[in-house]
Amino acid sequence: MTDPVLVWFRRDLRLSDQAALLAACGDGPVIPVYVLDDETPKHRAMGGASRWWLHHSLAALDASLRDKGSRLILRRGKSAEVLAKLGEDTGAGRVHALRHYEPWWRNAESAVAKALDLVCHDGNYLAPPGSITSGSGDPYKIYTPFWRALKQTMPPADPAQRPRDIPAPAHWPKSDRLSDWDLLPTRPDWASAFGDEWTPGEEGARARVARFLDRADDYDATRNLPSIEGSSRLSPHLHFGEVSPGYVWHRTMDAGGSVDVFLGELGWRDYAQNVILQFPDYAAKNARDKFDALPWRGGKAASADLKAWHQGRTGYPIVDAGMRQLWTTGWMHNRVRMIAASFLIKHLLIDWREGERWFWDCLVDADYGSNATNWQWVSGTGIDSNMFVRIMAPLVQSPKFDAGDYIRQWVPELAGVKGDAIHDPEDAGERPDCYPKKIIGHREARERALQAARKAR
Repeated sequence: MTDPVLVWFRRDLRLSDQAALLAACGDGPVIPVYVLDDETPKHRAMGGASRWWLHHSLAALDASLRDKGSRLILRRGKSAEVLAKLGEDTGAGRVHALRHYEPWWRNAESAVAKALDLVCHDGNYLAPPGSITSGSGDPYKIYTPFWRALKQTMPPADPAQRPRDIPAPAHWPKSDRLSDWDLLPTRPDWASAFGDEWTPGEEGARARVARFLDRADDYDATRNLPSIEGSSRLSPHLHFGEVSPGYVWHRTMDAGGSVDVFLGELGWRDYAQNVILQFPDYAAKNARDKFDALPWRGGKAASADLKAWHQGRTGYPIVDAGMRQLWTTGWMHNRVRMIAASFLIKHLLIDWREGERWFWDCLVDADYGSNATNWQWVSGTGIDSNMFVRIMAPLVQSPKFDAGDYIRQWVPELAGVKGDAIHDPEDAGERPDCYPKKIIGHREARERALQAARKAR
């Protein structure tokens, strides 16, 4: 028997359209491995909500592998050291992996390549990040020309089927037990409702794609309406690689109607990876230097406001509904994400990085590239972003996007508020005593934000 080869799983937890796994099957006996590495990312280790998802996704992947006569080896530690030791113990000299673009994973790939024959493959994006360039050969910084160029290369290659057989090694190395990793919260179990919303794993991802097909043609009309199921909710499945973007593209591209708008959202995901490839510290630094001088609020008052935002107790119903949906389900409707982010940045004048880190911990789809790019877009600090002086008005956004039922669902104190009063019960004189007053008025907040912008200029 030839020496075994390793397959290093990270955010690519599937068997179908998995180039690293397919290549490994052609090399010899395969040892699939997942390394829980909190050392290499350091302060960017996975947040709590992502860990809940990871637990269930790894369990699903192991079950799928066992159906093929294989299994998933679990190890914990620094990726490069763990894989080197596993190679030494098993005789494996080669490791196959899908290429990742977060700065810590790029560093890890360099370290692994020093100890083993690392063969990296593409497959987590529509096109390899860095491959879509302008006529001069430079990477794009602005989304619109990037998307225009990316579309010229679409559709992606047909997704590959899962391997028929996965050759097993003569002897399996030892594996950690998933339950010993303590990825699931217990005291308290703040994720108790996650299972009602999500089914992590490749089969759950494909089922979500199939459900979305029924409404993909109406995507543009419904995606901004939080009270109905208009968005695809595929983001966590895509983030963990339980389904490839190529598979999603091919399943949805002929849906008709406004499905092109949805495909553009897949393109934005690629765009975000191209951004962090150019700016690895995009989640930590303003892309526009002038905003380094913006006088963000600090101190006790700002801390109290940040806590109220975390808890969904700002007195702005649509903001509070979004923040409570986030805490309860690990996800927030896309339109409401923008409103809640804008509120933190411009109404409360709190540094966008505070919000980015909260989302990183609370979102099941917490993706380094997308999260950072979205926050810098809303804050006006990004290389391609909304203008800081364009300040979303939550009390206008809420009725505009018919968020009444959404608010009643997630803010139970307001469930009895009728009609349009739901959007601003305080102004309508229908605010229940158990629901907080607005922590700041819109006009006051707007003027404070504009004044801060003038100081930055």
